[in-house]
Amino acid sequence: MLNLKTKENRDSRFSIRTTLKQKELITRAANRLNKTVSEFVLENAIETAEALEMDNAHFVVSREKYESFLAALDEPTKPIPALQKLFAEPSVLDEPRN
Repeated sequence: MLNLKTKENRDSRFSIRTTLKQKELITRAANRLNKTVSEFVLENAIETAEALEMDNAHFVVSREKYESFLAALDEPTKPIPALQKLFAEPSVLDEPRN
């Protein structure tokens, strides 16, 4: 994740055109977070760009490791008593039973 609080010299500019309604919406959102419009837009653009980068990341592994990974996925699950107990209890989202 990029550090936005860096002391690194920011010598590159970004300019975008918006409608008045878009600008007002972005300004209100930035104000709610006590940020400048520049901080708000930059943080959100970087967060989205980093998420896209991560979605497109791929890993190279040997065929042996890949097949081992697939075999592990195909194995039956192992019971975990604490989880079984947890899932047997009603959650806060369940409707109360009468």
